Amino acid sequence: MIKFQEMPYNRPDMEEMKNLYVRTIDALKNASSYEEARGAFFALQETEKQSSTMRSICSVRNTIDTTDEYYSNEMKWLREASAGLIPLRKQYREALAASPFRAAFEAEFGDQLMKLIDASLKTTDERVIPSVIREGELSQQYQKDSAVATTNFRGEECNFYGLLKHMESTDREERREAFQAWARLYEKISPQLDSQYDELVSLRDGMAHTLGFPSYTELAYLQRSRFDYTAEDAAAFRKQILEIVTPAVAAIREKQRERLGLDQLHYYDEALLFPEGNADPIGTMEELVAKAQQMYREMSPETGEFFDFMVDYRLFDLETRPGKRMGGYMTRFPAYKAPFIFSNFNGTSADVDVLTHEAGHAFQGYLAMRSIPVSMLSGSTAEINEIHSMSMEHFAYPWMPSFFGENSEKYITGHLIGALAVLPYMCCVDEFQHEVYKNPQMTAIDRRHVWRAIEKKYMPWRDYDGNPFLEEGGFWMQKQHIFLFPFYYIDYALAQMGAFHFYGLMKEDREKAWNDYLKLCRAGGTKGYFDLLDLAGIPNPFREGSVEKCVRHVIDEVLSRY
Repeated sequence: MIKFQEMPYNRPDMEEMKNLYVRTIDALKNASSYEEARGAFFALQETEKQSSTMRSICSVRNTIDTTDEYYSNEMKWLREASAGLIPLRKQYREALAASPFRAAFEAEFGDQLMKLIDASLKTTDERVIPSVIREGELSQQYQKDSAVATTNFRGEECNFYGLLKHMESTDREERREAFQAWARLYEKISPQLDSQYDELVSLRDGMAHTLGFPSYTELAYLQRSRFDYTAEDAAAFRKQILEIVTPAVAAIREKQRERLGLDQLHYYDEALLFPEGNADPIGTMEELVAKAQQMYREMSPETGEFFDFMVDYRLFDLETRPGKRMGGYMTRFPAYKAPFIFSNFNGTSADVDVLTHEAGHAFQGYLAMRSIPVSMLSGSTAEINEIHSMSMEHFAYPWMPSFFGENSEKYITGHLIGALAVLPYMCCVDEFQHEVYKNPQMTAIDRRHVWRAIEKKYMPWRDYDGNPFLEEGGFWMQKQHIFLFPFYYIDYALAQMGAFHFYGLMKEDREKAWNDYLKLCRAGGTKGYFDLLDLAGIPNPFREGSVEKCVRHVIDEVLSRY
């Protein structure tokens, strides 16, 4: 194993990949035994892991510096070359699905593997290759446009992350100015973002119709392996959030207004929970990583081994820089059985959230890549994957004094408030996307109006202090998931139900909570969504009353803490 900085990037040999697909298809069709078919399956998987690792390395280096022309061009080449493999990849999966040894594969690895294969056959076709390539180009351009965007704040050019610290200032005028600068940043680039999204919606809608789906919504649900629930179920879940969580957050916002001594709580006040200032972590990036390493060593033998591995091989890039893509994520280098964490530290409590949230993803990947033989099953759907990450945030609470000193309880209170308060917003993002893809001809202005109406329903406390761009509905543009990962965002809300379940169990029996959590992590994606919930003892969030069951203890705790 070598450090990330030393990992070589070499273009995958796509001609050899094509030849290997042809040989594997032939082997599957002519296999005289399960052992032969199984051997062909795993031989291809090994080569795919090498190719996937090269793509991940290239993607990470591209997002670390979106202005690096070499990796930008390589991503373009990889998109086009990978799209060229779609016909052969589909033929391979057809051969696997039709194999006389299909039942043997299911007996050894479970039926989820073939469910994923069958779904992929319905969502891929060479007729949509040009659209797939163009979708990737637009996504990459969005990442670059948002990464390099800057605006003037008190004489200094700041990017998005440079403004966040100011938006938590105890000085209200500083918060207001930072908010206005933040709004200007997005308003300045809104014409190109609107244009990009217009084309993305049109492309996705066109692909759906080409593939025989009535709208992109149905295609996206299948692409996201949502075998257990429908758009109607998601709407019913949002209704539970609206009825239970929205009033609770409104009460918390009112307490916040009183605590801050304000006549009216504006958007730029929402981030400041305590008049004396929010809890900020103590230490540099390297010091925070060292504290996280000690925390994970004490948390469990498994987490200690995992985080030592991450530190030893420098499997993260955490500091914000000009040209770096916004946000944070975890990805994998399968050939090295190594996770990687990407983030943008900004000196707020969000930095610690990264060391728990993204580390939760990485921990699960570290375990699964060492125990689940089928790569396709090492990770689950996002509704489960986000339980891994969000639960880790709560499991880390006992170590917060190391990060925040005497402000650790303030951090935990703020973290719980944040976990609750973001749920209605997640519903806004989800309902907005359902409306967009229901009406793909919607104009940019129409979309803003739709967003603002949805926002007022789920977040009636939201007040933009008369900012025209945001009052018109421009806030949706800052959510990169809408551009890059359609329909993803509700997965966070669904997963938070699981994380709140684990948090409630932690208060009663931490050992059982941890063991159930480990069981879920180790299972990866070997089972479907509902089956994995059952495995870990997590309530099904779509059942009436489940949201109340998961969130009530958190609401009560927040109202008593705050």
